[in-house]
Amino acid sequence: MNGEKRENLWAPWRIEYIKGEGSREKGCIFCNRLKEERDRENLILARGDHSFIIMNRYPYNNGHLMVTPYRHIGDILKLKREELLEIFSLVKVSTEAISRTMNPSGFNIGMNLGKVAGAGVDDHIHVHVVPRWEGDTNFMPVLGEVKVISEHILSTYDTLKGEIINFLDKEKP
Repeated sequence: MNGEKRENLWAPWRIEYIKGEGSREKGCIFCNRLKEERDRENLILARGDHSFIIMNRYPYNNGHLMVTPYRHIGDILKLKREELLEIFSLVKVSTEAISRTMNPSGFNIGMNLGKVAGAGVDDHIHVHVVPRWEGDTNFMPVLGEVKVISEHILSTYDTLKGEIINFLDKEKP
């Protein structure tokens, strides 16, 4: 830290996740959300033919999205071609929508495959799309000055939902 003052990023909503409060539901969180068909409440931004975009209820940054297949599968090697193509098409749409509405400086986009790799849900694969800004935190430790962009998750949902629908409509033949 070289004598620099350390600042902490306070994300109190993540403590529910860390402690396991409210996250010990039966079954898969992704499959459960799909069945309920209450997209805004469940933070589902878009549904494709094989996969969907959902906001992370315990985000590292505002706008933290996940793209996951409908099919309950924990192994990327078992994805069908059409699932893989649509997942990464929706990753692109997610990135475009976040770029337009939130103006981040960059993104972390990736997957944690298996518990040892840090997957919180290791039996239903998903791609994280995390917007990043100059001065924000890294994924875990806070090592320098921090800029926190605060917005209620449903406000972010409403903003991104419209933009994602616009992008998906443009891609239709």
